[in-house]
Amino acid sequence: MNKRILLFAAFALLLLTGCHGKKSLPEFNVPEELDESKTYEISFWAKNDTNKTQTEIYQKAIEDFEKLYPNIHVNVRMYSDYGKIYNDVITNISTGTPPNVCITYPDHIATYMTGTNVVVPLDELFDDERYGLGGSALKFDGPTRDEIKDKFLKECMLGGHYYAVPYVRSTEALYMNKDMIEELGYEIPDEITWDFVWEVSETAMATDSDGNFKINGQKVMIPFIYKSTDNMMIQMLRQLNAGYCTPEGEVLLFNDDTREILKKVAKHAEDRSFSTFKISSYPGNFLNAGQCIFAIDSTAGATWMGAKAVHADIPEDQFVDFEILVRPIPQYDSANQQMISQGPSLCIFNKEDPDEVLASWLFAQFMLTNEVQIAYSSTEGYLPVTDKALNSPEYQDYLARAGEDNDYYYKVKIDAARVLLDNIDKTFTAPPFNGSTSLRNAAGELIEGAAKAARRGKTVDDAYIDGLFEDTKALYRLDRNIVSTIDGKRTDSPLPTASVALISILVGTWVLIGAYFLYKTIKNQKS
Repeated sequence: MNKRILLFAAFALLLLTGCHGKKSLPEFNVPEELDESKTYEISFWAKNDTNKTQTEIYQKAIEDFEKLYPNIHVNVRMYSDYGKIYNDVITNISTGTPPNVCITYPDHIATYMTGTNVVVPLDELFDDERYGLGGSALKFDGPTRDEIKDKFLKECMLGGHYYAVPYVRSTEALYMNKDMIEELGYEIPDEITWDFVWEVSETAMATDSDGNFKINGQKVMIPFIYKSTDNMMIQMLRQLNAGYCTPEGEVLLFNDDTREILKKVAKHAEDRSFSTFKISSYPGNFLNAGQCIFAIDSTAGATWMGAKAVHADIPEDQFVDFEILVRPIPQYDSANQQMISQGPSLCIFNKEDPDEVLASWLFAQFMLTNEVQIAYSSTEGYLPVTDKALNSPEYQDYLARAGEDNDYYYKVKIDAARVLLDNIDKTFTAPPFNGSTSLRNAAGELIEGAAKAARRGKTVDDAYIDGLFEDTKALYRLDRNIVSTIDGKRTDSPLPTASVALISILVGTWVLIGAYFLYKTIKNQKS
């Protein structure tokens, strides 16, 4: 009896180890030639912004690719949220079943890389003469390395190696109701500052004797709404040349500059001249209904903005007619503008079969062809990542025809793309490392916490902010500095909270299963 119990316990432990541990894969080396006698099933996890056109572009890209490579079949799984992709990838890494190709962000990749050889470094693939960027054996006209925007390509570098290729890029933009600003007596400057936005927002709060806001005659007016408060904090700190984190992952967020930003946010949240997406809802809805003057959101959300917005989440009778301007986000120092670069990249996960990895790389490269790049970029205020696409006659014609209609050539969408196109040299990205996702979430949580507290009548002073700092550190497990693992060395940082929870659930499930069967075995032996 004891021997059987011990054998079963060992088996249960083996199952538990297989679930909890990450399977060690061999280091990937580029095959000399893709074996086209074999059939490959490639999984591709993508995000579509709930935009049907984007889904159709993915599907057409897959069909066109499979015509060139009939032995490679691509199965796409659509997501509406990058966070869900991230959580699912973490879960599948723990069970050794991540996708082949994934739409993702570098800070997510930094966490994926905590496993050995999980994410494929692309340096060797970039430079391969036959299958590399612009390689001789490709069956499509892909970009060479020099034809990819160098700034965007460098955003995919972690620890001195490339672990992704950029797919499309966006930034944040300031969408403004020009009519209301001028009606309030302001002339719109060429370069918008934070002081200008705060001042106009305060002025817009004036009401009449009936309690209606004078500027719109309505009971509702939130002059300034910010969609992504994590980006708000990160960009403000960058513009102030203040601390956020080091490239190695040392946390610098909880500092005096952050403290002053939170006091300013609280002041305007208290008088209701400022709010956030999490507090009030989507800024485009208020902007389009004449209930907001300044809406900051991604250029990838441009078709939701404006009196003639292609997409909208409010009834048609709630729209007001107004002239919309699209500008870079507000700045502290107009002479030294800083704005975030964002937008998805493509990473490739390692597999036992190097041919399968090579097939995945071919598909990822195909997503950089002009046809795919231009088609996807034109669905929103995205920018293609290659000079090959940006300088093509087709894309230049697209830009030149802004305003011809309110669909494909929707002016707000093209203006938003130009915000990034004209300011690429002013963009930056926050350093990616294992734990950078948690730090980003913490940055947004600070603004949300200060704004909510002020709206509830609490005094957001130094004492309150001290407590907010400590609570946020604990919530996102930032009580100590994070140490990067991109170079493959050990880390003193835990995985992000959501990742830990997912893995813990998996481990706990296997423990319960093992315990149940062990109990049943002992019970049967006794009987």
